[in-house]
Amino acid sequence: MRRTTRYPVEGANSLWHVYKTVPFWKVVKNFVVIQMARYTPFLGMKNWLYRTFLRMKVGEQTSFALMVMLDVMFPEKISVGRNTVIGYNTTILAHEYLIKEYRLGEVRIGSEVMIGANSTILPGVTIGDGALVSAGTLVHKDVPAGAFVGGNPMKVIYTKEELAERWADDMIYGKK
Repeated sequence: MRRTTRYPVEGANSLWHVYKTVPFWKVVKNFVVIQMARYTPFLGMKNWLYRTFLRMKVGEQTSFALMVMLDVMFPEKISVGRNTVIGYNTTILAHEYLIKEYRLGEVRIGSEVMIGANSTILPGVTIGDGALVSAGTLVHKDVPAGAFVGGNPMKVIYTKEELAERWADDMIYGKK
């Protein structure tokens, strides 16, 4: 289940109320930082930009691939653990602007998580430590630690225990 806080609006759809919910210059600053980071191949610089200017919590040795798109309005609601890989062109959202309301929710991505290219992470979800998210997945609910998930809608493909059994003899991921 996603954990979001709902805020009703009256009149025009909630996106028309955007600058009542987030300052204009904050969005401008976030947009510039995010666009610079999307195109830079320097992982350390990206993490520094995210921590320094977007107030995100980013663990050591975490890798954001090229073209990752972070929430431009509320990036400070995104936290990523250590040694995690966020795949090419993945989108991570902490807000939803709807017709009669908008919603905000923190996104927590654990340590040693691998998120495949072109995935979308919706507001209010937690992705547990060691989880694997297949490319092109719409993450619309929590992902258990160590699970392998994929699809749209997202489904658990293998639990942590099933994955450990499948990889038992693998040279890289198996028991040593």
